[in-house]
Amino acid sequence: MTGSDKLLTRIGALMRQAEGTDNPHEAEAFLSRAQQLATQHSIDLAVARAAAADRGRARPMPGMRRIEIGAKGTKGLATYVALFAAIAHANDVRVDAAHNSTWVIAFGLGADIDTTQLLYTHLLAQMVRGSRAYLHSAAHQRHPVAGVTARLAYQRAFAARVGQRLRADRDRARADALATDAPTAPGTALALRDKDIELRDYYTAHSAAKGTWAGHRRATGHAPAAADAGDRDGQRARLHDLGHIDGPRKGLPS
Repeated sequence: MTGSDKLLTRIGALMRQAEGTDNPHEAEAFLSRAQQLATQHSIDLAVARAAAADRGRARPMPGMRRIEIGAKGTKGLATYVALFAAIAHANDVRVDAAHNSTWVIAFGLGADIDTTQLLYTHLLAQMVRGSRAYLHSAAHQRHPVAGVTARLAYQRAFAARVGQRLRADRDRARADALATDAPTAPGTALALRDKDIELRDYYTAHSAAKGTWAGHRRATGHAPAAADAGDRDGQRARLHDLGHIDGPRKGLPS
């Protein structure tokens, strides 16, 4: 079993615990720990890659992967892309998106893309379930707006909150790693800087994107109650039944 496989197994074990708790604070802690584990693994790989480069050994290189988000014509795919991009940003992965949001291309180290895809698959399922539940809730009946407007507002807020949480967890994990960096060991800060530069250069050389993806700027109407509900559920988000990634996953229906 590779290091990346072990990481996914550990995250799966954490999230099975999250699945068994009704305490939202415990569920939040499990997701936080999952992102911290992912960040620590990413840091360890960066340091190992730097050491391998110093010794002239082979090391994992950046790559790109196309991931299907949903079928052409499906409404609301932009919020799916927003969720994927938010998770990717927290895991050292850059993203290009199709103009119609039907697919994305992820750029980064394979292990980081695997982690991003795993988190996305399960958080997407939760986001879709949550938005459906909101549309059937008393809260939506008290603040009636068009169903599509409410769903998109909910999902946009959910994605933003989840991304904020994951980035905060990543930043804490990085700060902890930098604080414990041994002077005699390969420098963590230097390894992370070199990784960032390498990923930026790889993205610049291989991205075929033209212009800026505008999906996140498309109007979704005014539905503050739905947005508040999505924000709250994004704060409480947990993952369910995580397993290994066998390849690109298709997005769920809205």
